Amino acid sequence: MKRVLFTVGSTFFDELVDSALSDIVLEALHSRGAEEITVQCGAYKGKNKELAGISSTPVLSWNEEHGLQLEIYAFKPNLTEEFMRADLVVSHAGSGTIIDVLRLGKPLIVVPNPSLLDNHQQDLATELEKLGYLKATTPRSLHDCISKFEAKELIPFPQKDKGKFQAILDEMMGFD
Repeated sequence: MKRVLFTVGSTFFDELVDSALSDIVLEALHSRGAEEITVQCGAYKGKNKELAGISSTPVLSWNEEHGLQLEIYAFKPNLTEEFMRADLVVSHAGSGTIIDVLRLGKPLIVVPNPSLLDNHQQDLATELEKLGYLKATTPRSLHDCISKFEAKELIPFPQKDKGKFQAILDEMMGFD
C-alpha cells in the first residue's frame, strides 16, 4: 500500500480531510507501508488554515514525523488517473466515485458524509460493505479501519455486462 488517495468529491467534507491529515491516520498509513499520500480536499473550509483557499495546483510537502510525501489539491477535472495510480482509495461514499474505483479493481474504504441529503451515502456504503466490495467507516474510526484493512478480504466488483443492455433493447424492439 505505497500510494493512498483520499478524495472528498466535488463538494466539501472537511471531517474526512482533517482525519486524513491527522497524526493517528498518517501513523496508521506509515505502519502499513504507505509512502505517498494524495488528498483531494475539495472546497475545504475546516480548521486547518494552511488548506483554506487551496487551489487545484497541487501542494507538495514532506511529513517528517511519518516519512510520507503529501500532495494536496482542491479539484482535478478527472480523477481516473489518480485512482489508477493508487494502491488504496479512501473516499466519500458518492455513488459515481464508488463505481469508478471498484470497476478499476482498486481497494476502497468509504467514509459517508452525513451532512448530505438524507444521509444517502451511509445507505449505499452499508449495502456495498455487506456485499463485501468495500469497507465503510467514519472519520473518527478511519485510523482503526486502515490499521485492520485487508484488501484480499474484499470481493471483486462485477464488471459491466455490455450484452445486458443490448438484450433489453432487442426484447423491447421485438428482435428476439
